[in-house]
Amino acid sequence: MTKLKIGIIGSAGYTGGELLRILIYHPYVDIAFAHSASNAGNKVSDVHTDLLGDTDLRFSDMHHNDIDVLFLCVGHGDARKFLEANVIEPHVRIVDLSQDYRLSDNSVYQGVSFVYGLPELQREIICTARYVANPGCFATGIQLALLPLAANGLLPNQVHVNATTGATGAGQKPSATSHFSWRNNNLSVYKAFTHQHLQEITESLETLQPGFLPADGSSLLQRAQQRINMIPQRGDFTRGILSAIYLDSELSETEAYALYEAYYASHPFTHVSKKAIDLKQVVNTNKCLLHVEQHGDKLFIVSIIDNLLKGASGQAVQNMNLLFGLEETAGLRLKSVAF
Repeated sequence: MTKLKIGIIGSAGYTGGELLRILIYHPYVDIAFAHSASNAGNKVSDVHTDLLGDTDLRFSDMHHNDIDVLFLCVGHGDARKFLEANVIEPHVRIVDLSQDYRLSDNSVYQGVSFVYGLPELQREIICTARYVANPGCFATGIQLALLPLAANGLLPNQVHVNATTGATGAGQKPSATSHFSWRNNNLSVYKAFTHQHLQEITESLETLQPGFLPADGSSLLQRAQQRINMIPQRGDFTRGILSAIYLDSELSETEAYALYEAYYASHPFTHVSKKAIDLKQVVNTNKCLLHVEQHGDKLFIVSIIDNLLKGASGQAVQNMNLLFGLEETAGLRLKSVAF
């Protein structure tokens, strides 16, 4: 087949770098440009130094429409600004890694709605989409832990989540809580009960289990907060998210495993483990691993993903594969770090 031509906006950051690492060796694509205004003219390998010897590509401050798909790897709010300031021709598919178009009431560009790009939720719809809003990292891990229950109408009205993310979840730009001296040997809670990903999580769950969200006229975030008690944490490690979730359930452990295995049987990147799982099993992969335990009247679910891959760039490539009818796993058979 003719190779797809790819453009990346914001290619000097963490998610842009991960996209480049995947796409350089993707069998069905060529990278037309890697946009970075601040690094224009510099070699990609001067910024993403691990790519030395893998590519001679240089960053550009120019972009064009002679491409098949455009990835937006810019900060939240900047993707919308970019699309409002530039004309993207209708033939160009867009995969946006920011949060700008994820929610249904704010998802329209050029008269076309962005499709929420969680393949395990709506793979068939993604296959026919023009624009895809890539899910958030916390949102991906938590939704994958809950989708089988929602699909069977088994979510109670209270879900409890403790989710810990690595330092790369804060992005490449340094901040007070991302400096090594603060993050090292440290653990902290942030945005308790108020994290913005609650909105996309509950909007997705509502599509599978109508009535999960209260219909009290309050904002989506306020209604989400009534259902999911989420405590995000900053972890002392580089990448990955572990979400520990519990909820009331009448399912036995055997019934829960059967439910989860049936739901994910046709999805190549999400797997259910009967053994306890740990974060290193998924680092540097596009996988999500799930582990389920029953404790009295509580169901306990552990979900692990790499926040930069299944939580961002890997899933973006997975969505691109679906958009163009490629094998869903193309370019994404990545190996984990065992030690």
